[in-house]
Amino acid sequence: MSAAARTWSWARAATLVACVSCQVTLGCTNPDADKPETSPRIAYTEARAPCADYRPERRPLFGDLHVHTTLSFDAHAYKTAVTPEEAWRFAQGDPVALAPLGSDGKGTRTVTIGTPLDFAALTDHGDLLGEVALCTEPESPAYNLPRCVKYRDPKQTGAFDMALALSSFSPVRYPDLCGDDGALCRTWAKKRWQRVQAAAEAAYDRTAACTFTAFVAYEYTNTRGVSNLHRNVVFRNDKVTELPVSHFEAPTEWKLWEQLDSQCNQGDAGCDVLTLGHNSNLSNGHYFSQKWREGLSLDAQVARAKLRARMEPAVEMFQHKGDMECRNGLKGGAPTADPLCDFEKLRPTDTELCDEDAPGSGGMRLWGCLHRLDFVREALKEGLSLRADLGVNPYRFGIIGSTDTHNGTPGHTQSAGFPGHVGLVDDTPDKRLGSGTATHDGIINNPGGLAGVWAEENSRDAIFAAIRRRETFATSGPRLPVRLIAAWDLPAGLCGDAERDAKALGVGVPMGGSLAVDDAKGRAPALLVHATAAVDGGAKLHKLQVVKLWLDAAGAAHETVMDVAGATDKAPGPDLATCAVPTGGAASLCAVWRDPSYAAGQRAVYYARAVQRPTCRWSRQVCNGLPAAKRPEACDSGAVPDTVQHRAWTASVWVE
Repeated sequence: MSAAARTWSWARAATLVACVSCQVTLGCTNPDADKPETSPRIAYTEARAPCADYRPERRPLFGDLHVHTTLSFDAHAYKTAVTPEEAWRFAQGDPVALAPLGSDGKGTRTVTIGTPLDFAALTDHGDLLGEVALCTEPESPAYNLPRCVKYRDPKQTGAFDMALALSSFSPVRYPDLCGDDGALCRTWAKKRWQRVQAAAEAAYDRTAACTFTAFVAYEYTNTRGVSNLHRNVVFRNDKVTELPVSHFEAPTEWKLWEQLDSQCNQGDAGCDVLTLGHNSNLSNGHYFSQKWREGLSLDAQVARAKLRARMEPAVEMFQHKGDMECRNGLKGGAPTADPLCDFEKLRPTDTELCDEDAPGSGGMRLWGCLHRLDFVREALKEGLSLRADLGVNPYRFGIIGSTDTHNGTPGHTQSAGFPGHVGLVDDTPDKRLGSGTATHDGIINNPGGLAGVWAEENSRDAIFAAIRRRETFATSGPRLPVRLIAAWDLPAGLCGDAERDAKALGVGVPMGGSLAVDDAKGRAPALLVHATAAVDGGAKLHKLQVVKLWLDAAGAAHETVMDVAGATDKAPGPDLATCAVPTGGAASLCAVWRDPSYAAGQRAVYYARAVQRPTCRWSRQVCNGLPAAKRPEACDSGAVPDTVQHRAWTASVWVE
């Protein structure tokens, strides 16, 4: 978007608040979105100019779908003052000012993203949205209540105390703040929700230039038992629910999906919504457990499985609170001995392990046991088992990365000069390298990842459709494009062919799709996998790998990891004294690989992993920047590795 166009968009924000308010409360029509544009290329659900840059073979776009601003109950308590409007501008290249705040209430540290994102969603907590407004806006009738005074007190744990209701199995809004019926908090939440919508609309480029896509979204914050069951809720266009469906209205994820489905997907014409799972690594085994089947008839189980598969087409593989792909040494399932599974783990190797049938509690604060179903790879195996039992796979999802920043800085994943993601919790080097607080951790966190999609153009409809069909990928921070296409037969010489993707798609399916076992005819799946070194600089590629998961005839799960391109040896690390980006490696890698161990009729899942050469972790870079006498103990304690091997993961292809 040009500077002039962007200025024009932000100037419209106040007008759009009134317009969105009209839509939400009266059902009237936004004059800027009166009817969808007809296009032979994209079926738009909103009024916009067709994108000039349209590519039928699709291209990689990078974004961040998990971002908090000052509207979130926790970010505000951490003294994050970045507004939604400022966060949207940051995503497009403008600077923002971070805590600590000066006497004027503005941040005193300035940061920029460098390369703008292609798309984003601001996911402020839909839960407690009205409560925070009542406690932080001086004109509110509840501003001077003791609960609000305590929330604003920087010496108190305002975020932790306010969030206690979200850990309940039967959550109730605070009567002293919201009234006995909760109406006051819902009224004030509606004002904030209208602002969220207006800010996204003002940031969205509806012109043919299609420079930036902004989604209306929020976070659903179910923390029952202090285990993480949060979801990010993303709407396709400007037709959204009257209020965010929160933990108070939907105390289980199933009720969330049912209400969103009823109010949006099956309700108001043009409304379309999906959820994105995140931080399964903090769920104590609840995120992908099969306990939801208990006490239900087979028909009811099938209905639930279909609902989840339809409503949650993607989950996070990586974000600033760690990696969710896999972990070595877990109880149950196939034993994992993958050295790359040790990547960016939050919990130490001696953490108590959950028994298979006994999920734990407390994971949000790194308490309780660690379960194999805290990890995506294990969930993909579980999906194969469910498919065999029910005929439906509720865990057939794509994957994304995100930051989960609480600084209003979408896409800020740079390791060099990492300023933190959590306001005053990590605003200094000592805090970032420390052990954290009652709500967030220090040195074990990281700068976060990015969401990637393969889409025809940069518009809401094209990106939303890509997520729906699971044609997504995740990165641990770098803008590292990776793609997987599968078929029963692939033409020879594809890696050297300028039309390799088009030819592969002509006979196969992209990641997120499936191959039918009945079509095998004695053949094994063939995969085209390729990646290009990060477009935003950094280390070159070290290798491409394929991960295969499958069930044997007895229903037991297995896995194997295969190098398919690049080096097979261990990559040398960087010079820790200088942290200079290492030389060597590949600018791009490509492979056409056919599974040599495929057995006729086998049900399997394949995904790919592109791995960079090692670089210095953000924490080593921060330590190097401090005088030796002022480096905290963590700089030399070995609490975290000095290096990091960044990577990107594709969504899977299923053979079923």
